[in-house]
Amino acid sequence: MRRAEINSFALDRRGFLLSGAVLGGGMALGFTAAQGATGASSTGPWAANTAAGTPFSAWLEIAPDDSVIVHVPEPEIGNGAMTQCAATIAEELECDWSKVRTVFASIQRNHLEKGVYAIGFQPFFGGHSTQQPRFNHALQLGASARERLKTAAAARWGVPVAEVLAKDSILTHAASSRTLRYGEVAAEAVKVALAEEPAIKTPEQWRLIGKASIPKLNIPDITTGRAVYGMDVKLPGMVHAALMQCPVQGGTLKSHKPEAVLKMPGVRAVIVVDPAKTRGCTVKQQSTFGFGDGLAQSGVAVIADHYWQARQALEALPVEWDRGAGADIADAGQLYAAAASLRGGTGARPLRKVGDIAAARGRRVVEGDYRTPYGENAMMEPLNATVLVTADGAQAWVATQDQQQAYWTVIDETGLPPEKVKVHQTYVGGGFGRRTQADDVRMAVAVAKEFPGKPVKVIWSREECFRQGRYRTPVVAKYRAVLDDVTGLPGAFTGDVAYVGTRPAFHIPLGYYDMPWFNDGTIPHVLLTSTNLPAHILNGAYRGPCYNSHVFTLETFIDECAHAAGIDPLDYRLKLVAKWDSAWSKVLRVAAQKAGWGQSLPRGEGLGIGLSCWPLANKPKSGSVIATVARVAVSKAGEIRVRQIDVAFDCGSVANPDAVRAQVEGGTFFGMNAVLNEEMTVKDGAMVEGNFDEYPMIRMADVPPLHVHFEALSGDARMAIIGEAPTGPIQPAIGNAIFAATGKRLRHTPFRTQDLSWS
Repeated sequence: MRRAEINSFALDRRGFLLSGAVLGGGMALGFTAAQGATGASSTGPWAANTAAGTPFSAWLEIAPDDSVIVHVPEPEIGNGAMTQCAATIAEELECDWSKVRTVFASIQRNHLEKGVYAIGFQPFFGGHSTQQPRFNHALQLGASARERLKTAAAARWGVPVAEVLAKDSILTHAASSRTLRYGEVAAEAVKVALAEEPAIKTPEQWRLIGKASIPKLNIPDITTGRAVYGMDVKLPGMVHAALMQCPVQGGTLKSHKPEAVLKMPGVRAVIVVDPAKTRGCTVKQQSTFGFGDGLAQSGVAVIADHYWQARQALEALPVEWDRGAGADIADAGQLYAAAASLRGGTGARPLRKVGDIAAARGRRVVEGDYRTPYGENAMMEPLNATVLVTADGAQAWVATQDQQQAYWTVIDETGLPPEKVKVHQTYVGGGFGRRTQADDVRMAVAVAKEFPGKPVKVIWSREECFRQGRYRTPVVAKYRAVLDDVTGLPGAFTGDVAYVGTRPAFHIPLGYYDMPWFNDGTIPHVLLTSTNLPAHILNGAYRGPCYNSHVFTLETFIDECAHAAGIDPLDYRLKLVAKWDSAWSKVLRVAAQKAGWGQSLPRGEGLGIGLSCWPLANKPKSGSVIATVARVAVSKAGEIRVRQIDVAFDCGSVANPDAVRAQVEGGTFFGMNAVLNEEMTVKDGAMVEGNFDEYPMIRMADVPPLHVHFEALSGDARMAIIGEAPTGPIQPAIGNAIFAATGKRLRHTPFRTQDLSWS
């Protein structure tokens, strides 16, 4: 199907722009919030909207065979974002769902057409398909397309538009028993200019959104192997590269002997990646996380006809590294201790200050020191990218969580103008934040530009992924509370947190300073600070960045306060949130009631609870509020078994119940693994663990029954992001349950490394 460029017309600001093109008898539709509606003929390479304004984030095509093709900017990382975007449009379009298809939208097109997909928060970033501006534009897109189809059918039949019904991709005139398919009138529909945009449905009228659990559109392709992930990319003339970077991040290549491997079977070249010679940070626009997060590391790569040829040659390559100053770090404990020494010091940044800490009085003082370690994202698909660099341009095929970041990284590293760079999004075999910074893309481009004219697939081995990560930011926290003699709640609260790492973008205080009891007067005296210890080990996004650590540390301390006050931990939290949004109390009550809170349990078993909100807690009716109760059994020998998990949440409303349930389950188990198992260790500045045999993960046999409860949903208009919220409260819930079972308070993770035996 050929796509054609579309001219656009500036119309009324109150409407939406419709751009249409005849595509072999079909049509293409798109919107910009700043303009009105029209249709136009066109020529050129795309069904393109070149209008100024803030365009909608997905492009809709209707083909002669009634296929509905939605161009979606969000990557598909297993969360169903592409399906949800298509379903939102289909809700108003009234099309046959079996005919809906999705394709990845083009970031190059977005740039050249001045933001045709740029609507809402980070349009090319993973998830966020129900973010309000984008969601509303998708609804309007479907409604406008439907009305133009109805108008075209009415004109052909010579009847009033009001007499035409659109349903399941069929247009019907009941009085004359005539019907037309969407594809039959699509070419006429693009020429329709509506007098005004149609009103979209109210939630009570929805038939798909919130009412149906729609399977992901890509499931058939995944199950049959047709889905193309980054590792699946195959191009004519493609060669393969195996990559090795300095074991100590920040170190440099001292020497190597390429002649030792150049005669091995299939070997084409040995490439050196020198950070001093890569471009790095020449482009300062359009990136999500900033190019400082994607600078090249010193490395070598072997290019060969096949990957295993390249891998074997790389392993045989004599290499000597200058490991740099980072090699002076004996272990991670050295970093954690240094960070702890900075807490509350002269360099600490105040995040919240209320009242006068020194003025608080109380007989009971609670103090605690907490820590979370480095963690690896451990996604299933290893990092990879395929890049073709020529004198005239560059193309990259990437399994990225942020196509925008990848696009500008390719531009940055090649020095080519944006119009000569194309990035092709593939499916993503797990990300969890690791694929957001495009350092993998930069390394691939740095290799491929030294071997121009051939597509080069650069693959990081599993060991390279583990030992060259952008790791979970370690958090070292210290809390002190003076409990009120009457209420038992903190009359004064001091929190001092230190992060380990050089990247402020990943020093995120969510789940810490923003908790409601620090903001609504429940605690009259509050002083919260943060600081950071620069380190050579690079940190990055890790599902619910920093939030997952803060929720563990803070909610563990809240539990300690409850026990010191002699108050049930559930009741204590209900008192803490009594002045706040009622959703917080409701999720607590639902999760506790469903878990059987207060029941008598055998010795060695306990219930624990955790409460949090992502992404922002200090604004009522915002984000996803979530409470988790864990039932844990600990044997006398100290073996942990999570027996049951109950989760209640309020994200406002849900668009697809099954998809939300899957996100809550996935996020909960992600957090469960983090608290029980995950820790990357350091020796002489380098990461030790290199594969799953050294980095324990929960197995199917470890997974307990997990009950996701929808009863706490408030039903308000927001459909907040849900995939990251569950990673937080499961961690303190398990730790608090272990305390209830054994009397042992766990203040750092992972739990598997600690003595939990009891008698």
